[in-house]
Amino acid sequence: MPPASQAELFTASSTKEIRDILWKAADKLRGSLDAAQYKEFVLGLIFLKYVSDAFEERRTALAKELADEGIAEDRLEEFLEDKDEYTGHNVFWVPEEARWSWISAHAKAQGVGRLLDEAMDAIMRENAALTSVLPKIFNQDRVDQKVLAGLVDLISDARFSGHGEKPAQDVLGEVYEYFLGNFARAEGKKGGEFYTPSSVVRLLVEILEPYEGRVYDPCCGSGGMFVQAGKFIKAHAGQTSNISVFGQELNERTWRLAKMNLAIHGIDGNLGPRWGNTFDDDKHPDLKADFILANPPFNIKDWPRDESDPRWKYGVPPKNNANYAWLQHMISKLGECGTAGIVLANGSMSSQQNGEGEIRRSLVDNDLVACMVALPAQLFRTTQIPVCLWFLSRDKTPQGGKRLADRRGEILFVDARNMGTLIDRTERILTEDDLAKIADTFHAWRGTASARSAGLGYVDEPGFCFSANLETVRSHGYVLTPGRYVGAVETEEEDAEALAERIATLTDELFELFDKSAGLARTVREQLGMLDG
Repeated sequence: MPPASQAELFTASSTKEIRDILWKAADKLRGSLDAAQYKEFVLGLIFLKYVSDAFEERRTALAKELADEGIAEDRLEEFLEDKDEYTGHNVFWVPEEARWSWISAHAKAQGVGRLLDEAMDAIMRENAALTSVLPKIFNQDRVDQKVLAGLVDLISDARFSGHGEKPAQDVLGEVYEYFLGNFARAEGKKGGEFYTPSSVVRLLVEILEPYEGRVYDPCCGSGGMFVQAGKFIKAHAGQTSNISVFGQELNERTWRLAKMNLAIHGIDGNLGPRWGNTFDDDKHPDLKADFILANPPFNIKDWPRDESDPRWKYGVPPKNNANYAWLQHMISKLGECGTAGIVLANGSMSSQQNGEGEIRRSLVDNDLVACMVALPAQLFRTTQIPVCLWFLSRDKTPQGGKRLADRRGEILFVDARNMGTLIDRTERILTEDDLAKIADTFHAWRGTASARSAGLGYVDEPGFCFSANLETVRSHGYVLTPGRYVGAVETEEEDAEALAERIATLTDELFELFDKSAGLARTVREQLGMLDG
């Protein structure tokens, strides 16, 4: 009899069932692997399955094409092994020894860990876009090879096709995203460095509407912003080839995850030749983007700061907080009509410390701020810091043929703190209705084509949204907290929010110290154990 999870996979009828079963099985592999390596380990397997499935799908289609053309059977193999027949259709070339069917058939006889490492190496050798991307960490003593072989069997048995209208690629993509989310939850605060909650990403994309042009994320994590942009385009009957994707990521392992994530969703992105810090090693120095979507790390204190940097056109950001460095970096990357949506901690809307108030004043006076959205608490399981969205724009004019509303000298404020639905005790999501209401409000205010076609007109809604002119913003001391403008929140409540953010920041720092303490304690115990031996 097969294991229970394997038997379940034979009858799994939905993507949710498949991903839940695979997650439970993969969790058994955790063992002594650290969380970051374990994440790379499991997602690497899913990626290998994806490239192999895509290869076999193209191979099957090619065989049919050749048969229809009357190619003799004795010549079929020659054509089926023509690399150009695959790469020409945006399919990675997978050598025979790296194909999932070959690995699964030979795993027990030749050692699954060794075969997987060799497969990763072979795929990277044959596909320049994957150079230095795939993990080669499977043939290690601390990896339980029997459990690994069982996981390979499970992934082999998973029915990634035959789920309604969804192609296998979409099912695998959803499994990959599900695993990313689960890893983020498991890793706590560190998980937030590579994963942004999907409802927050969707809100950014729904507001910016990146149908075509250059899309940029200077701190792209695992690439979720790009994936969601691709989904948005497909949902509106567009082609993902209409956008050019540019990104950068500081963490090596996360950069690898992003490269795999884009590939598994069929997105050809330029994430630079390697990872690097955006502030002192910009991988896209000449880029001018049409759309920027970003969730930079909140309130980072240790960042490479050069006071003479030409990006600090609106004021030099403080040493102990990079929030306004991120904002100005993104402004420097905007094209003439470019727009940006950025997730930041709420403190960025009102801070007066270390010159941040003066920088914010300059951004407002230069009419770069288009919209501010206050989000509900608990959207981020990885941190309790309350967050907001900044929407920046180079050009708030009607832009000629686009026939937009003229919003020069105005800022839209949206207070969405009372929105969202708790899915458990600690995590909240924005519902479809929430996303639609916020996005529709922005589009009605801006007078976009989508708003005009839906017959939407903008009006202020007390307690939810308000369009303020710059004189009104100046009268509030350039504080950009929506509660000050929409008419439902008193200053005292805003002060309480600032206090809550400070407490949340200190709590995160305390838990981080706890984690370090626990790690040191483990090391000391291990060293003492070696002495006893």
